[in-house]
Amino acid sequence: MTAGLWELLLEGAWVTVQLTLFSAALAAAVAFTAGVARTSRLWIVRFLSGVYVEVFRGTSALVLMFWLFFVLPPFLGWQLVPMWAATLALGLSYGAYGAEIVRGAIAAVPAAQREAGVALSFTPWQRMRLITLPQAVPGMLPPFNNLLIELLKGTALVSIMGVGDIAFGAQLVRLATGESTEVYSIVLAMYFVLAFVLTRGMRLLERRAKAGIGQGPQKKVSDPAVHEPAGPAAASLSGTAASAPSAGGAAAAPSTGSVTGGAP
Repeated sequence: MTAGLWELLLEGAWVTVQLTLFSAALAAAVAFTAGVARTSRLWIVRFLSGVYVEVFRGTSALVLMFWLFFVLPPFLGWQLVPMWAATLALGLSYGAYGAEIVRGAIAAVPAAQREAGVALSFTPWQRMRLITLPQAVPGMLPPFNNLLIELLKGTALVSIMGVGDIAFGAQLVRLATGESTEVYSIVLAMYFVLAFVLTRGMRLLERRAKAGIGQGPQKKVSDPAVHEPAGPAAASLSGTAASAPSAGGAAAAPSTGSVTGGAP
């Protein structure tokens, strides 16, 4: 491929990164808001957040993009650009999945922790911010990692709307060169590199979150006495320990005899 075609793919990769970051930020905000609302004591809050989760989790992200881009503008009076329509659709769709992750992680925190906050006269917001969320976030990050990778791969849907992401650039390069195998093999490798970088970043966040609540990896401390080779001092010590019972027995025998002899 020529330098111009490579530049087209790299520009598409940058658009994919932007779309992933913007959609992930929106999805995270929506997930935490709806997930915390799902644990509210007010039934109306739980009901509304549940309706959001069920609606956006049960609809197609691609159809939602088309709806936001083609159906919504006549009602609002202004047109969304394809990039922002795609960001809004992906953020709302994946935020619904993330809301269930947040709700499950909050429910997994032991009830005794929340009861301790009540005993300390914390408000519900203080209990959530200082006790529940710090313990729930480390449990959220592994499934959030999987959801972020799915979001990255889901950005390929925006190529149908003409957004110049990796998939759109690959289609243009394939039409220009006629080399489907080479082009799509390169695109697969580009998606893998992006997913690998995101995975490593999420694992770093997970380790820091666990370390913040004292759940970091424990270092193994080896006992030097177990692995130390037996030297002359150890052999002498073991020999002394082995001869100690026989010496004690010999000393005890005369003492017993003397007592027996003195009895008559």
